[in-house]
Amino acid sequence: MQVGVAYSEPGNQVWLNIEVADDATVLQAIEKSGVLRMFPHIDLETQRVGIFSRATTLDASLRAGDRVEIYRPIICDPQTVPRRDLAGEEEE
Repeated sequence: MQVGVAYSEPGNQVWLNIEVADDATVLQAIEKSGVLRMFPHIDLETQRVGIFSRATTLDASLRAGDRVEIYRPIICDPQTVPRRDLAGEEEE
């Protein structure tokens, strides 16, 4: 079956469509995609993964057409980042 594997960082994004076995897991798809060779700093022991924006585990089963995503850690504290005033932008 065909699934996608996506990873993004500033200035560099990949979305790879690959063929995996019908009983493939998230980890197997990531390994087969080659994304770990392209981005050797990815650490699957600490970074979260998901399928279509829903967090999941590395041993989760995949279905045809799923998009496996590897998430980067948050590097800023949301409490200290100023919020954008979206209401003010609408008036302009």
